[in-house]
Amino acid sequence: MEGVLCAGEPKLTPGGVYAAHDLKRPKPPVRDPGAPSEKEFAPPPANAVVLFDGKDLSRWVRKAGAKDQDQSPLPKWKVENGAMVVAPKSGSLFSKESFSDCQIHIEWAAPATVNPAMKGQNRGNSGVFLPGGNEIQVLDSYQNETYADGQAAALYGQYPPLFNVCRKPGEWQSYDILLEQPRYDEKRKLVSPRRLTLLHNGVLVQDRIELGGGATEGKLGLQDHHHPVRFRNIWILPLKRGDQ
Repeated sequence: MEGVLCAGEPKLTPGGVYAAHDLKRPKPPVRDPGAPSEKEFAPPPANAVVLFDGKDLSRWVRKAGAKDQDQSPLPKWKVENGAMVVAPKSGSLFSKESFSDCQIHIEWAAPATVNPAMKGQNRGNSGVFLPGGNEIQVLDSYQNETYADGQAAALYGQYPPLFNVCRKPGEWQSYDILLEQPRYDEKRKLVSPRRLTLLHNGVLVQDRIELGGGATEGKLGLQDHHHPVRFRNIWILPLKRGDQ
């Protein structure tokens, strides 16, 4: 029967057509997002929680691996020239604060120097862990082939972006995220699911897609995927929806 999986078959992504990381899945069309800016794309608005202002990592904690001898929560990433830089194999970072419905702004840049042997998922790989679950992929997807649901701005393993608007390695890029957490009635019955809208370099690439998970809040995370990806100008604006 169509859409029914037998034991051992790969899990299908939303829509029930493609398995996760299916190389036959159509790649998003490439669009030129325009020239980058050396200045911050979006200064924090009033009432925003500034998680990184280019100076220190005081609003972040380290998540050590289960096998790490050093379980210290102190971040090991570097701060250089106004950016926080992944220290490979040192552990991912998570915000100290939790967030519910919110607008998130993050700027990132893949390493400028590209090893020709590094391709696909092995090039400028990191990720943004959303409050409450799910990962938005960070990857050098400029002239770099990989599976559609694993390129930059994909909801990893689920939804490819509508367009590939990745800039060249080393150039600054932006993610602007609107996150709507799930709603429940007084009997804890789901009224509305988690939803995500994402702009990559100002271009709409995820349009209110439905996310799984039942958490109504969580911490923002940045992934250590063993590549020295840079981040800067990270802020979150808590939002209140009309049904609150």
